[in-house]
Amino acid sequence: MKVGARLLRGPLPWVLGVLVVLWIASSLYQAATAPEELTWTEFQQVVERGELADSTLEATTVGNQSDTIEGVRRDGGDEVPFVVRYSREINDEQLRGWIASGRIASVRFDPEQPSLLSSLLVTVIPFVLILGIFFLLIQNMQGGGGRVMQFGRSKAKKVSKDTPKVTFEDVAGAESAVTELNEIVQFLAEPQRFISMGAKIPRGVLLYGPPGTGKTLIARAVAGEAGVPFFTISGSDFVEMFVGVGASRVRDLFQQAKQEAPAIIFMDEIDAVGRHRGAGLGGGHDEREQTLNQLLVEMDGFDARTSVILIAATNRPDILDPALLRPGRFDRQIVVDRPDLNGRRAILDVHAKGKPLADDVDLDVIARQTPGFTGADLANLLNEAALLTAREGAATISMHSLEASIIRVVAGPERPTRLMDEDERRTVAFHEAGHAIVGHALPNADPVHRITIIPRGQALGYTMQLPTQDRNLVRRGQLIDRLAVMLGGRVAEELRVGDITTGAGDDIKRATETAREMVTQYGMSETLGPVVLGQKDSQPFLGRDLGHQADYSAQVAFRIDEEIRALIDEAHDEALEILVENADVLDALAGKLLEVETVEGELLEEVFAPVRRRRDRGHPVPDPSDPSQVVAQLRRRAATNGHAPDAPARIPDGA
Repeated sequence: MKVGARLLRGPLPWVLGVLVVLWIASSLYQAATAPEELTWTEFQQVVERGELADSTLEATTVGNQSDTIEGVRRDGGDEVPFVVRYSREINDEQLRGWIASGRIASVRFDPEQPSLLSSLLVTVIPFVLILGIFFLLIQNMQGGGGRVMQFGRSKAKKVSKDTPKVTFEDVAGAESAVTELNEIVQFLAEPQRFISMGAKIPRGVLLYGPPGTGKTLIARAVAGEAGVPFFTISGSDFVEMFVGVGASRVRDLFQQAKQEAPAIIFMDEIDAVGRHRGAGLGGGHDEREQTLNQLLVEMDGFDARTSVILIAATNRPDILDPALLRPGRFDRQIVVDRPDLNGRRAILDVHAKGKPLADDVDLDVIARQTPGFTGADLANLLNEAALLTAREGAATISMHSLEASIIRVVAGPERPTRLMDEDERRTVAFHEAGHAIVGHALPNADPVHRITIIPRGQALGYTMQLPTQDRNLVRRGQLIDRLAVMLGGRVAEELRVGDITTGAGDDIKRATETAREMVTQYGMSETLGPVVLGQKDSQPFLGRDLGHQADYSAQVAFRIDEEIRALIDEAHDEALEILVENADVLDALAGKLLEVETVEGELLEEVFAPVRRRRDRGHPVPDPSDPSQVVAQLRRRAATNGHAPDAPARIPDGA
């Protein structure tokens, strides 16, 4: 809108107006003076009847070929100018015959002479159009007149004092990151206290973690707490189509920050310009790398007395250039991870402000039901609950609305219009019942919270399992039980449907991936031992995970496949054994799902009551004070790994 207003105030409307007037005048003039156009047959009749007013005709030519013949004929007492199309190849012989017989005195061939007005329009219009297009491009790229060709200016936005401040009180679930950054705030507020001790404040702080964990919010909180100028820019804003623009914008950004020091520069998504140099097929000399080089120079050239600090955020720290991460540039690298139970509870309190919650709402329960949720997920959860409440016309957000929002965020929106016939509904019911019963029977599986056959997102049904606590480590027994739960749906189809369907495709895919990681990445194979097998090729320009590099022999590859197949078969057999033992529960649960479509709470506990829970199959831990137990365990492992049973075992030190 602003660019359009500037163009209307400039000379361009006047130029366009003059061109339109000239075009209209030329059209009217040509229409008024245009001669009568005859066909060659009509022209032949005029010549044969002797109606030519002047026997000398004019022929206009284009190149070496005649185009038209112009003349004047008598129409009663009037003389009417005419024009006729002429082709030298077709009509030339007849025209020569008329000249020889005296009907036409002569035909004078002259090259076409355009009018002055036509010549003016043909010459001026292209020049004016090119000038106008260039003027428009300059206006649009600069975003304002008077800054012609200043492409190298930084696009960073400066947060003014009038902008509502974000403080550390608005940040929840990231206490460790806040503690680290609080030192930055203290330095900006009282730099002399640190300088007097000979301390140097970190010149750069890198925030990294999964998407949605609040990295940008934390950076804004640092600026709000410090009360200093805050420049924010995205990594993609540096690179343009013109060579050298990125490096120029980096220089301009840091120059502005130094003039406003003490100040903070926040660069979001720094991986757009900070990737490994020289990666990919195209070599290492391109515009993006020149921008990165200038960024490295500016960060390393900081004067400690300027008090300018760079805070950057990314969720892909593994692809950043090592020169960017060395001490002296990004001195501190702070992980902003997914919040734990207490963090989720605090985040829910922050986002629940201003929302009318019903008396039955218990945010502690919601926090326990949302393991793995980020701050953005929790904000979306409360927003979905508010939208659902408004849609239903209720006055307050109830616990039911919050739990429905959890399901919506995890599994997607309901699809009641997706119709299934009775055979498909029965198949889905047994499939989900198989998942649920196996998950309930195994000791290391997460508790089953909800089962439904209502289609949501891409799924025709789902079984929701919620862990009782946050986990940072996953034991081998838990992964094995997880494999059995994944295959429970497939086994239930084999038992009750009589055939297998494509519905278990995603379950089989995830089970195979889990088993492969157990064998090749986590060293959980007793046959192959604690060895990492294979490496991932990570090329920043060709894809995050281009492929799997096999650094082992074909014989080991065969053993890997055997181990994966053994884990899958073991999980399949265990799921089959559980479902055969609880066949009555399988039929009852599937029937209940077909009846009410969703089973949870007390109804779920009632159905699960006859299911017998299995014991934990964890590996026995030897007593360190008894060397014989340690030796026996080492001998068992050696035998399992293919060594002789009587091979001497090395007793660990201190046993």
